[in-house]
Amino acid sequence: MSAFDLAAHLAHQKEWSENTFGPGSRAFRICNHIRKELQEIENAPSDLSEWIDVVILAFDGAWREGYSPEQIIASLVNKAVLNESRAWPDWRQFTNGEAIEHIKD
Repeated sequence: MSAFDLAAHLAHQKEWSENTFGPGSRAFRICNHIRKELQEIENAPSDLSEWIDVVILAFDGAWREGYSPEQIIASLVNKAVLNESRAWPDWRQFTNGEAIEHIKD
């Protein structure tokens, strides 16, 4: 199996999305669409395609705000590193419906 090229995928997604939905920022529309997809996830949490819809929409929003594929990938990696370096509370202290946020200094 060959390696997946996320930068090439994002460039392709940008071209397709811009041709399909038009150029420019669509932040308000994308946020509304993400809210709709989140409801679909709540109704069917094991449906991977609904989770992926949110990922695609987030990537779409990022490039529409002027970020390049390389910037999006770097931010994705940097955010993961940051989250892994943070202190987190014991997950067992939370109910299933509660968000678990990092411990703020």
